[in-house]
Amino acid sequence: MVRTRFAPSPTGFMHLGNLRSALYTFLFARHNGGRFILRIEDTDLGRYVEGAVDVIYRTLKSVGMNWDEGPDVGGDFGPYVQSERKGLYLPYAKELIKKRKAYYCFCTEEELSGRREAAAARGETFKYDKHCLHLPEEEVQRRLDAGMPYVIRQNVPEHGEASFDDLIYGHIAVDCADLDDMILIKADGMPTYNFANVIDDHTMGITHVMRGNEYLSSTPKYNLLYDAFGWEKPTYIHMTPIMRDATHKLSKRDGDAYFEDYVGKGYLKEAIINYVALLGWNPGDEREFFTMDELIEAFSIEGMSKSPAIFDVNKLTWMNAEYIRRLSTEQFTEYAMPYYQQAGIGTEHADVLARILQPRTEVFTQIPDMVDFLAKLPDYDAELFTNKKSKTNSEVAGNVLDMAIPALKALPAWEEQAIHDTLLGLAEQNGLKNGTILWPVRIALAGKQVTPGGAIEIAVLLGREESLRRLNLGREKLQ
Repeated sequence: MVRTRFAPSPTGFMHLGNLRSALYTFLFARHNGGRFILRIEDTDLGRYVEGAVDVIYRTLKSVGMNWDEGPDVGGDFGPYVQSERKGLYLPYAKELIKKRKAYYCFCTEEELSGRREAAAARGETFKYDKHCLHLPEEEVQRRLDAGMPYVIRQNVPEHGEASFDDLIYGHIAVDCADLDDMILIKADGMPTYNFANVIDDHTMGITHVMRGNEYLSSTPKYNLLYDAFGWEKPTYIHMTPIMRDATHKLSKRDGDAYFEDYVGKGYLKEAIINYVALLGWNPGDEREFFTMDELIEAFSIEGMSKSPAIFDVNKLTWMNAEYIRRLSTEQFTEYAMPYYQQAGIGTEHADVLARILQPRTEVFTQIPDMVDFLAKLPDYDAELFTNKKSKTNSEVAGNVLDMAIPALKALPAWEEQAIHDTLLGLAEQNGLKNGTILWPVRIALAGKQVTPGGAIEIAVLLGREESLRRLNLGREKLQ
């Protein structure tokens, strides 16, 4: 059975690159009838952020990526938090020491810094020189008995080749002479990411490892560990990065990298997931819109790209707008409600608000600016009443308002159809175009040249009393 894992570090919010890694891992498992495992890799205590695990849970659940095994749901291969597995790693490292595939290293940070500086002075890239590998066993034991601090390093062969096959990148081989003896167990007794993920992937039965291509250079060293233990290697699938442009990755510093940032900017989660799915994967046809179930059905490794994906916020915005258009009136109102409250407007006529806003909304955060005039009439200039297209000027606008105010005031019920019939009836009775009547009324009601709805909808939303107040204020401006 296919077993994949998403293994994030709890270091903050969910980066869009991490979200895509989780998504592809989830889709691959589900498409192949396998299991999707969540593992929290918190061995780097210096980068741990309080609350970050909850962000991981919240994000994955909110977009429908439910895991089969994990810290909160359990499973047969737990614990699923690396810090809770701490006692597991040292015995494996000691097993490697017995096989001469790893060794104790007692070099201090000062000594290593000196060697790095010397290498830099020679114009060389620093690589650990296996200094402690050559210590006699008695000396190693003496230092251990004395309680000297140590790390455990992998003993990479000095000659030969380390290689692996990747389903995206094909066969990759590196010269062992170019590989460093990476640390497996740190001085605080915690495993490094590089060691822990190999042990965890094996002991959890992970069959397919999907991760970013920044790990391509480390994978040969991982495979040397698998070989040292005599373990079967997983299948590797390395993903290309998501770029902001041709030369820059998505940057946390530039504020364009986090999932919850985009949710906060008024993007729908479904639209974000849909767009992220297409960053590095192609379904092989012209489709652009997918539900999660449709993504599961369509996803395949063959559709994944070797080229970096460019994150285009304009394309995401377009896709989000299309998702908004497809919402029901009730769904749109539910999403828009916090933004109505932010703008300080009532929702008695939510259906009218949805009708005028839904076709114009690309992201929900646009709503307050579009409807702010409903809460408070802006201070506007009488010049707004002049419009060549509707053939209105100050004199025409004044005459229109003189007709519209008493006609609207006389309405027995302030209802949309009645307002519509009254205003368009005035145009017909006086031989005027509809626009000649509606433009001055809308300007007086909204105090803005551009509004998401026309004079009739705005009058409904404002109600009788406020509409008549604003119409009279507009008439005063024209005197």
